[in-house]
Amino acid sequence: MPGKHSLFWKLAILLVGFCLLMVWLSWSWGRYMEKQNAFLSKEARSTLTAYAAEAERAWIKGREAGVDAWLQETGRRESGWVGVIGRDLQSLSSYPLSGQESQHMTFLRGLDWPMSKRQRGTPWIRVPFPNEPALGSLVIELPHRFVPGRYTVHWRMITNVIIPGLFTLLLCVGLYRMLIMPLNQLREQANAWRGDQLATRIPPATTSRQDELGELGRAFDHMSERLQSTVALQQQLLRDLSHELRTPLSRLRVACDSDLDVQQLRERLGREVDGMQRLVEDTLQLAWLDTERVAPAKEPIQIQALWEMLVENACFETGWPVEQLRCDLDPSCWVWGNLNGLAQALENILRNAIRHSPPQGIVSLQGHRIGEDWYLWLEDQGGGVAEAELERIFDPFTRLDGSRPGDGGFGLGLSIARNALQVQGGRLWAQNTREGLRLNMRLPVARINNSALV
Repeated sequence: MPGKHSLFWKLAILLVGFCLLMVWLSWSWGRYMEKQNAFLSKEARSTLTAYAAEAERAWIKGREAGVDAWLQETGRRESGWVGVIGRDLQSLSSYPLSGQESQHMTFLRGLDWPMSKRQRGTPWIRVPFPNEPALGSLVIELPHRFVPGRYTVHWRMITNVIIPGLFTLLLCVGLYRMLIMPLNQLREQANAWRGDQLATRIPPATTSRQDELGELGRAFDHMSERLQSTVALQQQLLRDLSHELRTPLSRLRVACDSDLDVQQLRERLGREVDGMQRLVEDTLQLAWLDTERVAPAKEPIQIQALWEMLVENACFETGWPVEQLRCDLDPSCWVWGNLNGLAQALENILRNAIRHSPPQGIVSLQGHRIGEDWYLWLEDQGGGVAEAELERIFDPFTRLDGSRPGDGGFGLGLSIARNALQVQGGRLWAQNTREGLRLNMRLPVARINNSALV
């Protein structure tokens, strides 16, 4: 069943409303025009009233000198039957009524009566004398030019063709604005992508809609943002990678041209090659994390056990004692995530903390549960960073300490860590403390059979 904001309901309301409006318009307007076409026009009533006044004046003059003369004169003006009739429905002229004419006297119509279209022949109209209506009336076969409904075909064309056509045109305009305009905007954005204009966005009038076209517009904008960020990241990685590779290559060139003995040259080559290999692997890993959208396999992970494994490796590599790498989490801290991705992220964060902490410093992992998430943070004693740089440290190849490329890392560790956590539904952000930097992580609680692990 379509949702309450679905385009189906908008189209249904529009079409049903249009059909009901057309039915009502055809019925009401058709009735009105039919009624108007059933009555005599103002011109006809005025002319017939004037004839009645002339007939009254002629009757005052007398039968032969007045009425007969007037009937002869009127007969030359009108082709139909004309008579002056008294109260007893008898002729007031010298010409008596025939049987057929007497029969017509029983079916006379007034000026304000509707003219039935079912009547055969031309209707006969009775118009009383204006001053003495009780004395007599004018009876006239309605002239053809005054017969109502002469323009019935034209009015039917207007009612049944022109007006429905105009309303249908308005319906088409409404459908165009509702359906075609958003599709045109989507087409323009697709054409902009084809022209490498990745910053183009759908107008807010479309993306703010709550129907399917609005969802499609928001999906287009999200896809455009993702495409733009991915292309920008790849371009940046290519620029930074080429820049970072120049230094070790230059050192290799100097080493090859120097007078170093074979053992020293071999050690130098090994260090530089290892550094370049690590640089390329980290760059490819970052690019993969940014472009990979398939959800990784997830499982329950106990943070304490993972921390112990990472601390063992870190102590072996750096020479730090285990006592300086503390974990204040209890065994109930289980999160839901990808083991390899979470291990890599936490390892990069730990190495970054050790690298920037003094030799006797303390690195601690703490946390607590908030609702359906575990809120974890890792603190060092490295003095922190400037507030304006808290977000920039997650950008690739960012080294705030000005270290030489390869010495202390290439500035990719935190970028990889943030992307690794985002891929599995987590978050990573930084804040300063009084002694150093705190890196905060938010990860979902591990659930098995819809029950959280505690």
